[in-house]
Amino acid sequence: MVTGRSEEASGRIRLGMVGGGNDAFIGGVHRIAARLDDRFELVAGALSSTPEKSIESGRALGLERVYEDFKQMAIREARLKSGIEAVSIVTPNHVHYAAAREFLKRGIHVICDKPLTSTLADAKKLVKAAESANALFILTHNYTGYPMVRQAREMVANGDIGKIRVVQVEYPQDWLTEQQDFKQAEWRTDPERSGAGGSTGDIGTHAYNLACFVTGLRAESLAADLQAFVPGRQVDDNAHVLLRFEGGARGMLWSSQVAPGNENALRLRVYGEKGGLEWAQEDPNYLWFTPYNEPKRLITRNGAGAGDAANRLSRVPPGHPEGYLEGFANIYGEAAEAIQAFRNGISLEVGVVYPTVHDGLDGVKFVAACVQSSSRNAAWVKLE
Repeated sequence: MVTGRSEEASGRIRLGMVGGGNDAFIGGVHRIAARLDDRFELVAGALSSTPEKSIESGRALGLERVYEDFKQMAIREARLKSGIEAVSIVTPNHVHYAAAREFLKRGIHVICDKPLTSTLADAKKLVKAAESANALFILTHNYTGYPMVRQAREMVANGDIGKIRVVQVEYPQDWLTEQQDFKQAEWRTDPERSGAGGSTGDIGTHAYNLACFVTGLRAESLAADLQAFVPGRQVDDNAHVLLRFEGGARGMLWSSQVAPGNENALRLRVYGEKGGLEWAQEDPNYLWFTPYNEPKRLITRNGAGAGDAANRLSRVPPGHPEGYLEGFANIYGEAAEAIQAFRNGISLEVGVVYPTVHDGLDGVKFVAACVQSSSRNAAWVKLE
């Protein structure tokens, strides 16, 4: 049975966007995700660091109000009676802190792309800004929005696999196997804009967040071996990381953008005293559950065996694939639930879950610890 989401009587949430102009892939993804469940309406934007490009992109999108920069946008929108209620920040990493701060301090909810910031110092300042703001902060670790990821999280919490012993997570890609000069590759390999982590920041944070989200565990320390295989590259393009979790569980994380034959091969395996779970992002509608000493079982999205945590984020019957855009839209859906509860002064619906600014801080701490460990010949480093 498809459960879907309840209709809200209070209307669409007025949304703005910073970054995400005509040539930005992720901006288009955010716009699709925001509109998929008809919970948001994009009405304003500062879509590029270049004023001319921002105006051009805004006109192409048919926006009511287009701004030359995000500060101008934050000031003006906060003063308008029908100004934006929330803003999506989809810029390169080094802009996240400054942009988010401007909106948070004016009471505008922030939906920010990951990683949280490009530096640990900015991440800590952004946490303080979010905690003191009269607004919500949602981080788009979109893979936490997949129904079968929620299923896995629910099963772990219910004790279906017992106390966790081993966590293995990997996210290999191949698109940076050679030097690339187009925009999306260029800023991601520039430490001034991406931060000190390359693959660790771009996709390693996704893998780390996914492992922690599903298991409910926090890492205490790690040992990382980072490489920049492409000559001249200033940030890592491959990382092998050992993890020690609270409570004694052990983990391994591999992130790579130089692994030919891999597109977006995010995969998680969790093993406990009573059984194991396996999930792969490229085949996201299936979760494998293996109770110890019993046959492997397949749980399908919205199918037999799927629980409430998965079903509430499913839109169509089993056998009809849902994937990346729908998972991303689920984060926006959770954000909408939280924002409208905030708007109406009511308690948040039970089961609504989204990555927070603190999850973002954990991700930046992970990157910083990886860089520190690797610089010390993969020595064990405590996560701050």
